[in-house]
Amino acid sequence: VARVRDFDEAGYFTWVYEGDKTMSHLMSAGLIVGFLFCVCFPIWPQFLRVFVWYLSVTLLLFIFILVTFRALAFLFIWIIGFEFWFLPNLFDETLSFVDSFKPVYSFDPAKPGQLPYRIGVAVAFGSFCYWAVTQPSEFDGFRAAQGDFLKDLYAGTLLSDMSQEDKENIDKPKIQSLDDLLKSLDQDIKENADFLSEEDEDEKLDSLLDNLVDIEEDIAEEEE
Repeated sequence: VARVRDFDEAGYFTWVYEGDKTMSHLMSAGLIVGFLFCVCFPIWPQFLRVFVWYLSVTLLLFIFILVTFRALAFLFIWIIGFEFWFLPNLFDETLSFVDSFKPVYSFDPAKPGQLPYRIGVAVAFGSFCYWAVTQPSEFDGFRAAQGDFLKDLYAGTLLSDMSQEDKENIDKPKIQSLDDLLKSLDQDIKENADFLSEEDEDEKLDSLLDNLVDIEEDIAEEEE
């Protein structure tokens, strides 16, 4: 930009207008407030933290189900000789958010030379289905375990390795009960008794060896 402010009829002049900054300022303020709001998560109300937990778990399960559905749909249709993808650009990082959902699906013939692999996958899938039908107890146990996993996940007890009583008494001093003290005393007495018995056995063995040595010496003297 020229610093000469004189008006020249033959010159060219440019006005730079950046528009209204109100929306930009509001978005910046919203970003700061949102950041502070997330940082203050430990002091959120209980109902709000529970809501965020349920929302996060639901979103995680939705993504997992979506990815699993895409993979299974591709696998089943690939076995018969075609490549089908639901939301093929979903994980393309070079595209924008809207373009990641375009197109909705893609359907193309499979590449040549994949017939042995498709047969192998079909055999493996058939074997799994046969196992699921012939071993209902194990498959039912697997389903029950998945149900328990989801319940623990939503309840927030999936990674809990401490009982509620231990959590409540976490700040209390660790004092052994009378039963624990008696058990510890009995264990110490037993260990001492075992140690003494081992010493007695060692002494008996030493005395036996000494007697054998004395007998051999007596025999040697008699022979001389």
